[in-house]
Amino acid sequence: MAEPTPPVSASVDDYFLAEVSLACVAGVGGLLRKRLIDRFGSPRAVLTASPEELTRVEQVGPKLSRLIPTFADDAAAGELITLCRRRGVDILVEGTGGYPRLLGQIDDPPGVLFLRGTLEPCDALAVAIVGARHATAYGRRVAHQLAGGLARAGYTVVSGLARGIDHAAHRGALEAGGRTIAVLGSGVLEIYPPEHADLAVEITHRGAVVSEPPPLAAPVAGGFPRRNRIVSGLTLGTVVVEAADRSGALITARLAGEQGREVFAVPGPVDSRMSRGCHRLIRDGAKLVESIDDILEELGPLFEPTVTSDGRLVNSPAELQLDDVERQVLAAIDAQAAEGGGAVGISIDDLVTDSGLAASRVLAAVGVLEMRRIARRLPGSRVARV
Repeated sequence: MAEPTPPVSASVDDYFLAEVSLACVAGVGGLLRKRLIDRFGSPRAVLTASPEELTRVEQVGPKLSRLIPTFADDAAAGELITLCRRRGVDILVEGTGGYPRLLGQIDDPPGVLFLRGTLEPCDALAVAIVGARHATAYGRRVAHQLAGGLARAGYTVVSGLARGIDHAAHRGALEAGGRTIAVLGSGVLEIYPPEHADLAVEITHRGAVVSEPPPLAAPVAGGFPRRNRIVSGLTLGTVVVEAADRSGALITARLAGEQGREVFAVPGPVDSRMSRGCHRLIRDGAKLVESIDDILEELGPLFEPTVTSDGRLVNSPAELQLDDVERQVLAAIDAQAAEGGGAVGISIDDLVTDSGLAASRVLAAVGVLEMRRIARRLPGSRVARV
């Protein structure tokens, strides 16, 4: 006789289980979740708090204060975890291994992410491309070209799987042999729009499809603005390609700025209404983009060193643009820093000796490292990391 399947609670960590239970409570979004955990100390403490205690938290009314404790038995979480296991959906919990580092640094990260596909360490080198659903041929072409260029440079392209610019961005990254992540406003088993179901499957083989709503959640209007903070939160910067005055892409751009990430915009024809949002962003300080070089030169140091898809450890996105000689010179600078010379740097003479390169090539490489804000000159003909 077969052994009975153990309950989910016996096979998962309690913190994980409590986070999933809290995610099952309708009305507890990113900011309120954070406020509740800050007040009570942990997801489990939130679930076991009394209605009277819960109503002392801002935005928790009588109805929600009575609803939250009903999820403390983890029954809903157990059913959800079982569904995910059966349908091949992974669950990522904020504060645990596998959760995207960049996303965890925003003010209101989702407590739980549902995922089909894989997230890799190299996905920390990511740029979002978003824009109009009713994009023009010009917008779709530019989005496709930028995504392909970023993918070839080693970046993961993030977008929302919507029609128009999103579709062109995902397709451009895939056709360039790169990785891409689609962030949904629906569940990862309820692809919207439905005609992008095949594209979603393709993305799971070369990236990931993720969502904050549970896997079977149907698309609702309010879910799409909420997912925009995840699109921007997963990335170092957001590029807007075509946006009308009230485009959701402008929400993503605003959120990117609030999250401390870079904001870029592609200009368009002055007589096109699809250019108005981008032109407004540029007037307000967004970086004007004509090619991927405009994006790459603006991205500064990473929050922490990241492993690229080809196994290299980089401290700045700009390192992806270096040629072999420039990498060799940078390696010599890093070797000196590892020996305790980071503050004083390394002399040009020592760089020539350690790299085995001609002085002219070393000087040229140092010039490139300076231009890309990877290294800086110090007094006494010395060079150090920025």
